[in-house]
Amino acid sequence: MTVHTYESTLSWEGSTGTGYRAYGRAHDVQVADEIITLSADAAFRGDASLPNPEQLLLAAASSCLLLSFLAVAAQAGVDVIRYEDAARAHMPMDQQPARITRVELSPRITVRSADAEAVTALLHQAHEGCYIANSMTAEAVIEPTVEVIA
Repeated sequence: MTVHTYESTLSWEGSTGTGYRAYGRAHDVQVADEIITLSADAAFRGDASLPNPEQLLLAAASSCLLLSFLAVAAQAGVDVIRYEDAARAHMPMDQQPARITRVELSPRITVRSADAEAVTALLHQAHEGCYIANSMTAEAVIEPTVEVIA
């Protein structure tokens, strides 16, 4: 059996000695040769100018659907020429433990000479095989728009 393993490193420096309101939330995550500086969401005293873990979770779900869809579309002989997604994640704070409960993916897909319903079916097939979606407990809602050009 093949097992794929993924690695990242994380580092933070500061002091929590003066309490919750005072320490910095910025930290570095390294994936391969890239270092990404993250922070907490501004709602949790983070730096709003930096990406946060919740955004990365949403980006991972969106990216995984794209890559899964491109694979199934190519295997089905569908010529996808553009794919954009305006994704959203919802984390209601009245539910405990706090978690992202809903992910909405709204891909806008442009294809050449294909049936829009068949493309939508391929998108749902791709979602079923998406590793990130299969790893999350959040409800995933996919609301595609498919444009067919000659």
